Amino acid sequence: MIGSILKVVFARLLPLLVVGVAIFVGWCNLDESVPWEGRLFVVLIPLLKGYLPPILFGHGRLGAAKETPPVPEDWVPRPRPEGELFATLAGTGDRMPRNGLGMCCRPTAYDDVSVERSIEWFLLMGGRHIDGAHLYLNHAAIGRGVANAMARGVPREEIFLTTKIWPADFGYHRTLEKVPTYLRELNLDYVDMLLMHFPAAMAGGMPRYCKADGRTMKECRQDTWKALSELRARGLIRNVGVSNFATHHLEELLELPQEGSANDTDSSTNTTSTTNTTNFAGVAPISNNQISWSPWVPKEWLETVEFCRANHIAITGYSSLGGSLEHHKALTIDTLTDLAAKHDRSVAQIMLRWALQTGATIIPGTGNPAYMAENLSVYGFVLSDRDMDSIEALRESDDAKKFFTMKPIPNE
Repeated sequence: MIGSILKVVFARLLPLLVVGVAIFVGWCNLDESVPWEGRLFVVLIPLLKGYLPPILFGHGRLGAAKETPPVPEDWVPRPRPEGELFATLAGTGDRMPRNGLGMCCRPTAYDDVSVERSIEWFLLMGGRHIDGAHLYLNHAAIGRGVANAMARGVPREEIFLTTKIWPADFGYHRTLEKVPTYLRELNLDYVDMLLMHFPAAMAGGMPRYCKADGRTMKECRQDTWKALSELRARGLIRNVGVSNFATHHLEELLELPQEGSANDTDSSTNTTSTTNTTNFAGVAPISNNQISWSPWVPKEWLETVEFCRANHIAITGYSSLGGSLEHHKALTIDTLTDLAAKHDRSVAQIMLRWALQTGATIIPGTGNPAYMAENLSVYGFVLSDRDMDSIEALRESDDAKKFFTMKPIPNE
């Protein structure tokens, strides 16, 4: 009996599985303008949450969109949150709202109808910081949500919109070419922050545009930074930052001649870069480093945070609730549930307030307007020093093993 079942599996089902995987891999790589990782995530993340991927089965037709109802027609902008906090960014002095809406890693982030409604809800409820990325494949829907909110009276100058460039598009010339396409997708004249999404490709290897230019990975990152600095000088970007960069990656960028220097030189050779063909007077300061930030991050990230503080680099924390697939585990931790009961708040609010009080900007993601309101209300209470210490102690507890946190990418 078992032998017959195995024969069916290996003779019929396994070949179909192999063919299916091959077709999916081919589909992920179908369009060179889209990161294959992005296509993977927009399919995989909804499936892991029990939804059919909207990119394959249609936007606005499935469960994800039902979680984000339309904004009522009579809604007008609500007041900004009382006690709102801001991070002052190096280079421009821009004030980045420290409570934003993340547009990644949940089914509602990959349904265009839900994305458009989520942006509109958040901005009308008083939120102002939107965190996106080219990888998330939802620029156009974000842009429509921003336009809808502006049409209802939210000023563009109050909105702080972040997006990111994926390592596949790193390289001086490629970056100059790619970033303007983000603005067209978003239907905006500029973005408030543009981040280098990762210091290297997730699957490893040299980005093709840097490889074609014969650059090392370090030079590739530096060339990309020079291009982003030039785009900032043109007014397409207001602030430039990074994401998931460890201390050694940040040090590479700080080696470059900073704004105000006489010319743009390659600091390793003290000669004019052959990749950057403009006479550009120094690169932009690093305004922001976006990293995973929760009570369970490894000590390597703590060292990076201290480096950022010493160099006036603002920190934005994602996965502050423990991660998109693991946040429910926080509900089982006694320290957090006890603090939630003490302050008459949810566990999510306790964790977000902890992140704020460590100095980080928070970008929790949700398509549910009720949760948006809950997240925006974390300015309304304060954790004591003892509360903060009890949360910090979780890093050394057995509970830390419940949460996956990516370690910094090694130097290359």
